[in-house]
Amino acid sequence: MADRFRTPDSYHSVLSVRDTEKAIEEIKNFFQVALAQALNLRRVTAPLFVESGTGINDDLNGVERPVTFTVKDLGGRKVEVVQSLAKWKRLALADLEIPSGEGIYTDMNAIRPDETLDNLHSIYVDQWDWERVITPEERDLELLKTTVRRIYDVIRQAEAVLCSAHPALTSSLPAEITFIHSEDLQERFPDLPPAEREKQVTREHGAVFVIGIGWPLGDGAPHDGRAPDYDDWTSANGRGHGLNGDILIWYPLLETSFEVSSMGIRVTPEALRLQLAMAGQSQREALYFHQRLLSGELPLSIGGGIGQSRLCMLLLKKAHIGEIQAGIWPADMRAALKSRGVILL
Repeated sequence: MADRFRTPDSYHSVLSVRDTEKAIEEIKNFFQVALAQALNLRRVTAPLFVESGTGINDDLNGVERPVTFTVKDLGGRKVEVVQSLAKWKRLALADLEIPSGEGIYTDMNAIRPDETLDNLHSIYVDQWDWERVITPEERDLELLKTTVRRIYDVIRQAEAVLCSAHPALTSSLPAEITFIHSEDLQERFPDLPPAEREKQVTREHGAVFVIGIGWPLGDGAPHDGRAPDYDDWTSANGRGHGLNGDILIWYPLLETSFEVSSMGIRVTPEALRLQLAMAGQSQREALYFHQRLLSGELPLSIGGGIGQSRLCMLLLKKAHIGEIQAGIWPADMRAALKSRGVILL
């Protein structure tokens, strides 16, 4: 079990556990305010669970099991702990009548029991989920890139603030983020699987946004899985397909690429029908969320999620996500990591 968890040689945390807790608070307080200013967002409250069978919950790659339970006072109806708020946010934009150019953000807390535990993954997921209303003229690659740059700038600002408050920490993020399409990655590294392609390009540039996740590439497989009913991964953008992607940062401590954010321009009714058909899930058109989208009730939007624990781990130079969030871990793994200087909360 412990072999899944990597520890750098002679690892020691830059900050003590007590100072780590203080720094986590500082990051979270700064980042959400700066993100809201950069993207013109207002904070809203969000659900921890949604009703099953509505199509509101995020299906991720379509194989992960949501945590479910029944509610007595709802006549025993089944509800699910959210896996993300990708679709709920778009409903909220409509119901709150958010105008074009403005948006919302919220704390998203999810439980993903099928997650494979390692240095970067736990069964608990915490994100800043955000969504912003856009116009038809804005639905293009340039808006996606502009938004990515603004988010990356906020990440760099958070690093600067943190390093100023804790001089033992040093800045390491590159000044600019590099954009590359998943089809270009495949052409550059045809013999490598997608995860290894990401490592190679992120090691080279330091910070990368990989465009186009969900559409089949030249070998017939997508770069990575993406649910068919929120991001638009079918629209052409001048180089293959996809108006979505991931922010990846090279993390030398673990010698790996580090996904901080997944985001994209959302599907139109036409793109939704196409992507559902490609995924063999056209029956989902009858669900509550999909009906509202297909009927034109939901605004055009761009949105995504930014990992809170991931970002804190990155900026605080931690070897394991369990140094950031209190969680449940296999006993042998916890003991093995402690012997190597990794203290889990």
